[in-house]
Amino acid sequence: MPRRLTRLTLSRAALLGCVLLAGCSFLAPPPQLRGNRVDADQLKELVPGTTTQADVRSLLGSPTAHATFDDNTWLYISESTQPRIGQTQAVVTQKVVALRFNDSGVLENVAERDKANALPVQVIARTTPSPGTNASFFQQLFGNIGRFNAGGLTQSPTGGGGAPSPY
Repeated sequence: MPRRLTRLTLSRAALLGCVLLAGCSFLAPPPQLRGNRVDADQLKELVPGTTTQADVRSLLGSPTAHATFDDNTWLYISESTQPRIGQTQAVVTQKVVALRFNDSGVLENVAERDKANALPVQVIARTTPSPGTNASFFQQLFGNIGRFNAGGLTQSPTGGGGAPSPY
């Protein structure tokens, strides 16, 4: 009997260990980096007033985007996401580096923004009206049955013949 008890205790302990191990974070997938990440050491090399656009492009690469109405503002956008089971990606870190150049192409300003500076965006759920009928899926699917005959002539809704179909 004591031998049976120890096997049962060991199996329970192993099961408990597996359950506890399943909750550990090292089993989770690693974070995924998206965009152009700018390191702090690279930012230290950018000197406003002396650094040019060519210098920035060789150091950081091409920008992720330009400002909407200003080609002299370059944006380097990066975020780190973590997959969650059954849900969307969780944003772990988020960073935007905005570089402002003057008309001569010399760096004027460096600004950094992170997840704390982000503003929530309200998504509006509405539909855009489109011309046409409000036919259901099945009406659209079966609506042309019987409208075409073997000779290539379409039949009008009243049952008469029509002109040859271009199709």
